[in-house]
Amino acid sequence: MTGETDLSALLVHMQPELDPQRYVFCTFPNRTMAQLSELEPAGLIREVEGITAILPVERAKTLGFGETGQFRRITLTVHSSLEAVGLTAAISQALAKDGISANVVAGYFHDHVFVQVEKAQNALSVLQKMSATAGS
Repeated sequence: MTGETDLSALLVHMQPELDPQRYVFCTFPNRTMAQLSELEPAGLIREVEGITAILPVERAKTLGFGETGQFRRITLTVHSSLEAVGLTAAISQALAKDGISANVVAGYFHDHVFVQVEKAQNALSVLQKMSATAGS
């Protein structure tokens, strides 16, 4: 099943949804992917320094991680192709204009944008407006 590649169509149909869960990015230098998958993270990324896990705040707290640096996830519900060009750049640029950092993670079907908790509602509004005006 292939996803959408046309940038205009992606923007018009992105339908961003804000996840109520709060997340933190945690690093584990001495754990394996198999061990970390038991934590049911929103994402795992292997880096030279260790494995980054995107965990719900409550789960991270039980592992001794602090509550600072919390993020909310905005899922772009359009089925975007992994070969689509420009979507990440377009949403990052729109959010940057409002001083919002965008930590984008691509899944097979959807793109997920992690934004600071205190800027999440504003980020959602920016993306909704962007989608509404993309078809004009």
